[in-house]
Amino acid sequence: MKQRGFTLLEMLVATLLMGIAVVGLMTEITASMRNATRVTNRDRAALLARSKMDELLLDPLFPLDTAVQGAFDTSLTGGVEGGWQARLTRFEMPPVVAPGQQSLERMSLEIWWMAGGERRTFALAGYRTHVLRAEDLQQ
Repeated sequence: MKQRGFTLLEMLVATLLMGIAVVGLMTEITASMRNATRVTNRDRAALLARSKMDELLLDPLFPLDTAVQGAFDTSLTGGVEGGWQARLTRFEMPPVVAPGQQSLERMSLEIWWMAGGERRTFALAGYRTHVLRAEDLQQ
């Protein structure tokens, strides 16, 4: 009479192989989730940086040569602590400086957020034109 089925040893080997495969898959899934979170945080930072840069470049009262900083609302950052720091500087002046001439200003913006107990940063630069006034020339 011929027996059908698996022996105990065959079952143990099959279970061991399946366990090794599952552990490998779980490790890869965990690494993928970490990478997805990192990419999501960087994407969110880039979107916040562009939004903040647009806001700051459109502000005609932004002070020149002064560092200004602030914090982001955690509802915008997905619960992640984050903030920004910006500085507006003169970038290029016309050859003949007179009221009514246009100059070019550079906005430097640094976005930061906390990820895994570390501070991560993202820097951006933008430019805008400025029509010189008499009080600008006195500086």
